[in-house]
Amino acid sequence: MSPALGFNTRVSFTDDAGPRAGLQDGIRLYAAAEELGYQSGWAYQRHFDHYLSSPLPFFAAVGQRTDRIRLGSAVLPMRYQDPVLLAEAAGTTDLLVDGRLELALAAGATGTWDGVFGGVEVDARTEARSRLRRFLAAVDGEALHVVDGPGQGAPVGTPIRVTPHSPGLRARLRQGVTSIDSAEHAARLGLGLITGTVLNGVAEGETFGAYQARVVEAYRRTWREAQGGDPPPVAVATSVLPGTSAALRETYAAYDLQRRTEGMAASRPRGALAPVVGADLPAGTRISPVHHGDPDTVVAAVLADPGIAAADEVVLFLPPAFDLTANQRLLADVARTVAPAIGWEPTS
Repeated sequence: MSPALGFNTRVSFTDDAGPRAGLQDGIRLYAAAEELGYQSGWAYQRHFDHYLSSPLPFFAAVGQRTDRIRLGSAVLPMRYQDPVLLAEAAGTTDLLVDGRLELALAAGATGTWDGVFGGVEVDARTEARSRLRRFLAAVDGEALHVVDGPGQGAPVGTPIRVTPHSPGLRARLRQGVTSIDSAEHAARLGLGLITGTVLNGVAEGETFGAYQARVVEAYRRTWREAQGGDPPPVAVATSVLPGTSAALRETYAAYDLQRRTEGMAASRPRGALAPVVGADLPAGTRISPVHHGDPDTVVAAVLADPGIAAADEVVLFLPPAFDLTANQRLLADVARTVAPAIGWEPTS
């Protein structure tokens, strides 16, 4: 089966152009990707910065300008979500975009923003997983409450469920994973899987791609044990930058150097906050390599990457500081020069 092809965008904006321009450019990017035959587009959520903070209304807007491309979040950190409100918004959005919504959720321990998204008595990871379970119950249509008193909008004894309910949404939920442990957790919950550009638990001397392939294998093995049958398609994130001109090869090489020297602080739009984590990552943590160079060199690197080989869907990570023109050029060049080598066929 030929792999699907998607992209991951930050929907970023700069101080000078402002957020409205960034959002409009994000919509145009999805429309351009659909024209190229891409199967999916994923948007990252980041609060309090120069990036998309609320993906669901953005996807509802994209859905009115596109017809086929799947719309995915990668990722929504559950520690920051009200699970019932998120289930309502997700059901509404999915119905508006004709069942093209795919939510990738994160259940790991990230910054807690204590006092902003509600303080809790437990650690961030425990709280995130608790909220994830409640969200899944809400999307499944389970009764979350039984009316037990007057003034609650229904007779006593009425079971309360989230509306609107989108019946197919539960099967299109994924967990964004960074390790074998989180991949196994996703499989046990019956969630799909998408890996990110940062992985944890990498063995000494092991490449990013080799560990990514192990994460995918652990997920598929655990799924068969816990759920039975074949697991859903797995998506993996990767950075693929074929330079079809000398100028582009220079630009992409500079981005690679910046990512290797600055880590996750690389390629920020003007005005964005500087991440606390730089290139000096904790032991066992790796960021994805950048496959760049002339198209033939990139094709060879992609074909040799075990993480990409393990994928059912390849998701291209777009540098956050690239503008609309640069991203459109990159998507077109990948579709023309690299994707056919891995057997990709565009959606027409």
